[in-house]
Amino acid sequence: MSLLGKKFPVKVVQPMWPFYSAGLIIAYGINSLATSLAQSDEYKNDPRNPALKNTTKGH
Repeated sequence: MSLLGKKFPVKVVQPMWPFYSAGLIIAYGINSLATSLAQSDEYKNDPRNPALKNTTKGH
């Protein structure tokens, strides 16, 4: 007996692959945009910039 009840032969990944692909493309685009904005001249020296946290450790 199955722990979750009766198993149904339903395809999950095959009809959902366009949504998974679009999600990965959107996540990549947002990450690229955020990285380029963090490295822009306006925010390069901002203390809230997460890119500076790795380089400002003087210890």
